[in-house]
Amino acid sequence: MTIAVFLLSLLGAMAIGIPIAFSLLLCGVALMWHLDMFDAQILAQNLINGADSFPLLAVPFFMLAGEIMNTGGLSKRIVDLALTLVGHVRGGLGYVAIVAACVLSALSGSAVADAAALSALLIPMMVAAGHDKARSGGLIAAAGVIGPIIPPSIGFVIFGVAANLSISKLFLAGIFPGILIAGSLWATWWWLVRREHIVPPPRRSRKEVWLAFRQAGWALMLPLIILVGLRFGVFTPTEAAVVAAVYSLFVAVVIYRELKPSQIYGVFVTAARTTGVVMFLVAAALVSAWLITVADLPGKVVTLLEPFIGSPMLLMVMIMLLVIVVGTAMDMTPTILILTPVLMPVVKAAGIDPIYFGVLFIINNSIGLVTPPVGTVLNVVAGVARIRMDDVIRGVWPFMLAEFAMMFLMVAFPALVIWPARLLYG
Repeated sequence: MTIAVFLLSLLGAMAIGIPIAFSLLLCGVALMWHLDMFDAQILAQNLINGADSFPLLAVPFFMLAGEIMNTGGLSKRIVDLALTLVGHVRGGLGYVAIVAACVLSALSGSAVADAAALSALLIPMMVAAGHDKARSGGLIAAAGVIGPIIPPSIGFVIFGVAANLSISKLFLAGIFPGILIAGSLWATWWWLVRREHIVPPPRRSRKEVWLAFRQAGWALMLPLIILVGLRFGVFTPTEAAVVAAVYSLFVAVVIYRELKPSQIYGVFVTAARTTGVVMFLVAAALVSAWLITVADLPGKVVTLLEPFIGSPMLLMVMIMLLVIVVGTAMDMTPTILILTPVLMPVVKAAGIDPIYFGVLFIINNSIGLVTPPVGTVLNVVAGVARIRMDDVIRGVWPFMLAEFAMMFLMVAFPALVIWPARLLYG
């Protein structure tokens, strides 16, 4: 009965158009009524305590860093560097998008920010070169998915807080799987463009490559600083977010001089608005998470999934399929916050490595950003590049299926995630 109250109240509120954050609060109220413990003061206290978390401070700073990078020229220089390296091969602009997405992922950790930057910079170039606009938009959208996987990652921060896991370990564990996801896009793009008769631009000279490296050097230093700092314990993930924001602001204003002092206020306001939405969502979801624990909902879910607990791989397949279905209708952050407290006890009961599960869970939620009909990143690409939503959906299918195939390959062979992760964080 408790599971029914939880699902019906949440899905019912969403079905009538109530925003997800308020739907989560209504779900919490419904659970409190069901458990005969309604108290507005408890509701308010848990709402405030939900956002009162030191690790969650990483979210606004990473979002601010992403805004600064896009406005201050860091993203543009990363794309220019990728162009000089692989722009001359057949279908080179597609490979540029994938390489640039990987590097930008190590800068901002936001799929939306990366997809917006790549759409504005690369889709006009791809269309001018003769590539299909829908396919180009689909590739950019799918490449944006890498953002929450390769560290630093806002998704890993939120999951780490909800699951009470080491965010540093999650960051380091996401590097190799993110590269594998990029590899699946690379192979799919190669397969799709092998018959195109588009003449690529000439190979850049060594002098031009060196110049591009020099111009992008300051931007490339940031992921190196963050990863080395996390690996050797110089700073925490939250402090890494502050380092990213301060460093990117310094480079954009002092080194590249593309971010004017008059623009700084607008960048901060944009980042604050986005942060406000995310943090309110987090706070509302943690109210429901507290009530889920009080109602022993995870215990009831463990009982339901007990037939699968004896087979960790089968259990992972079932969980991944569940997340795929949820991802078609719900954004990444609420999915993480709603499902994490429910699924983590099941995962632990089955003896699955929580870090491994967290990486696969975030990969699945990231791909959910491009699964129609809700797909947030699809909407961003369609809006920035002025492509019909139907065309973006048509273009993203082959890349989305390749990403899902790679994800299930990691489910079948956990060593693809576990071994590189333990090598990095010991």
